[in-house]
Amino acid sequence: MTYTFNDILKLSFLEKITTFSVLDMVLALGMAFVLGLFIYFIYKKSFNGVMYSANFGLSLIAICMITSVVILTISSNVILSLGMVGALSIVRFRTAIKEPMDIAFLFWTIAVGIVLGAGLIPLAVFSSLVIGLVLMLFANHKTSDTPFILVVNCDDDQTEQEIQQYIEENTKSYALKSKSLTKDHAEITFEVRLKEISSQFVNHIADMPGVKNAVLVSYNGEYMS
Repeated sequence: MTYTFNDILKLSFLEKITTFSVLDMVLALGMAFVLGLFIYFIYKKSFNGVMYSANFGLSLIAICMITSVVILTISSNVILSLGMVGALSIVRFRTAIKEPMDIAFLFWTIAVGIVLGAGLIPLAVFSSLVIGLVLMLFANHKTSDTPFILVVNCDDDQTEQEIQQYIEENTKSYALKSKSLTKDHAEITFEVRLKEISSQFVNHIADMPGVKNAVLVSYNGEYMS
């Protein structure tokens, strides 16, 4: 007995519909919700960007569950999988990702949803625990070698030399980043690495004769805070 391509598609459709397990669906969605909560917790605890977004954290849970539903749909029926691929191919996202780590969390969430939709629950749980542990260990790892940007407004060259001498004596290393001159004052920007994190460093510079103001901000190469 020979089958045409349409017959094969119809048989595949009928067989997959009758063998589709509601238990698999409930289990996949339940695990997606639990692991999505876990990813949200790791994101909240390891976030060290400029501005925390609770909506983005909640979207991680939704993305994990939605992805698992998509994979369940694709794996359950050939016809629906072709339609789903076509529908998803026209989707375009315009939201800008401001933090590099947000991209990692998005890929993590989508990967967990895919693995759960494929029925590989042990892999999803184990990999999530390992990734979460790595992020917790390294994302909030603080060192005393944190770079800072020091901006000083001073009156003359003598004051500038005194500032630079004090910086040289009280930092591990420093580098002159910019110098802007006007008729009244000079604005100098240094990148400094302090021997110890203390506000006394900038307080002493601000109290120097000839210094109008001094600003010290933390800097990680991507943003200032």
